Amino acid sequence: MPDAAPAAGSAPAPGTVYFDSVGVHQARDVLNRFFHPVSVGGPECGEARMAVEVIQLGPLTVGHLTFGGRVTLAAPRADAYHLTLPTAGRVLARRNGREVTAGPSTALTFRPGDPVHLRPQAPSAEIDVRIERWALENELAALLGHPVEGTIDLPPVVDLSGGPAHSWSRLIRLLHDELEHETSLIHQPMIAEHLCSSVLSGLLLSVPHRYHDELVTPAAAGPPRAIRRVLDAIHAEPDRPFTVAGLARVAGMSVRSLQEGFRRHLGCTPMAFLQQTRLDRAHETLRHADPAVVTVAAVAHRWGFAHLGRFASAYRARFGVSPSETLRRAA
Repeated sequence: MPDAAPAAGSAPAPGTVYFDSVGVHQARDVLNRFFHPVSVGGPECGEARMAVEVIQLGPLTVGHLTFGGRVTLAAPRADAYHLTLPTAGRVLARRNGREVTAGPSTALTFRPGDPVHLRPQAPSAEIDVRIERWALENELAALLGHPVEGTIDLPPVVDLSGGPAHSWSRLIRLLHDELEHETSLIHQPMIAEHLCSSVLSGLLLSVPHRYHDELVTPAAAGPPRAIRRVLDAIHAEPDRPFTVAGLARVAGMSVRSLQEGFRRHLGCTPMAFLQQTRLDRAHETLRHADPAVVTVAAVAHRWGFAHLGRFASAYRARFGVSPSETLRRAA
């Protein structure tokens, strides 16, 4: 059984760690902190240098490791779902008793309980993704609308050269690219939560496993009464950091049934409806605000918009004027 999930809203704010060039012993300490208890060894490990960048988005950890010497990374067993995506050079791995070579178009996966054995071939670089077991299995259960039994049987090797898996790998690389930007939106907890959910659901939709066929089969639409519960929750607290999985829990149905119910009954997605409601609340707030003491930024953040440019664009598309124009007219 997976570990119990933290309570809603308990995920820590996104955090990053950077090490430009460290010895393997320091690198081991970082890897032990953010990934798994791992040993670092090899004939050249004394001279090897590594660069490490890591970001944590709640139950999702994404790290970029660069190797300047040949090392071996080994753990007796993974304690979470782990994926390695080489970005340069090759990584040799031992999976299910056989040697596997991975390059930039391949991902290696390890499930909780699997032994981890990686030999990056210097010079090389890789993105390593850790997903807490409870998070991935709860995400799958939310999508399906029923509990899942046992560990998700991710394939040992995933082809990233095309299809949904290639799209998912681009999302991971986007997170990697944002690591160096201190003002990136990924540091906003609300954005981080949605990105984390997208990574988890995207992985589940991209790779084969025993629930995949069920996951991609069209779902029945949720009943109007359940959809009404979601509408009431959104109207009551539109500023709450809802996710589609959270709204599905309110409705008591799967994410897919919720989305199909919204499409059939309202002609939009749950998150689109949430944004429309937030825009309406922001519009009313700006219409009655005192521009001498209230700013557009404060109103945007009050109603759950983390990116002012996107808020202004969506606001103009809905109301035909900019937020600042509405605020000026309130004077």
